Amino acid sequence: MTTLSVWIFGLLCTSLTGAHGLNYIPEKFVVANTGDQNEVTLTCDTAFSGNVTWKFENVLVEEFFDSVRTEGQNLILTEVDSPMFGNYSCWNKEEMLSLTYLLQEAEDEEELDSFLTCRAKSYDCKFSCTWTGGEYKAVRLGLGPDCYKGGKSCRWVSSSHQLPDGGFQFELSHSLSPYAEESNMLELTAEAMNDNFVILRRTKRFYLRNIVQPDSPQIVRCQEVEQDLNVTIDPPSSWSTPYSFFSLEHEIEYVLKDDGKTGRSLSALIPKSISMLRVRSRDSLVLSTWSQWTPWKNVTY
Repeated sequence: MTTLSVWIFGLLCTSLTGAHGLNYIPEKFVVANTGDQNEVTLTCDTAFSGNVTWKFENVLVEEFFDSVRTEGQNLILTEVDSPMFGNYSCWNKEEMLSLTYLLQEAEDEEELDSFLTCRAKSYDCKFSCTWTGGEYKAVRLGLGPDCYKGGKSCRWVSSSHQLPDGGFQFELSHSLSPYAEESNMLELTAEAMNDNFVILRRTKRFYLRNIVQPDSPQIVRCQEVEQDLNVTIDPPSSWSTPYSFFSLEHEIEYVLKDDGKTGRSLSALIPKSISMLRVRSRDSLVLSTWSQWTPWKNVTY
């Protein structure tokens, strides 16, 4: 290996290593595959009309790759190989005019449900999503056809915070009316990128009612009614109002005093001879996912 080759190889490794760890999806990027037979064009978005030079990771592209050429202000990649993914910038002397990332399309064929789970606490205008694909360091979500098409008008949502296991938590807003019959699906697009400039792009469509899961309800009191116990249950504070319109169905699980056996009831009346109980709820109209159980509550009377 010649001295020049060693220098270029070392510079390439240093440059790529420094570029890794990007923790956001870049504003402008082009997606390609290794071994792609089609040429890839990178455009220099600028009002400047003169000649420009192109750099890869801040080094002139001609010093790295043979399979490139320029056409006007555009950079043409005649073939794409693994070392070519990263950031490309066009310059007018010492002034950077535009920055574009070349990203590799993920080969992972898994559906978005493998990485992303969403939940709405109510029919109000917000819901949350959790991303669990650990290898991806930058993730964003967008609602609507503009995001599905990759349009510039898409309002992307970044993670509100990263979870201890490396996942991400998102809070999203929608414009569906909670009082109207739901006829249109939500269209959710996710983009995720890892340290090797590999980007995963997936879209899922779902009805809001299919992700509704109330918070746990509140056990207000237990009152004797002859041989039974009447349990008063209030909806969680996060549930949609009025409660007469957004009704909940409650299920009670209890433990019998005599033999320790458990029983369940969808009625507010349960056997009086119990030692403790807990409750969960769901939308009574669409039979949504059950809420989490409340903690066990000791019964004394």
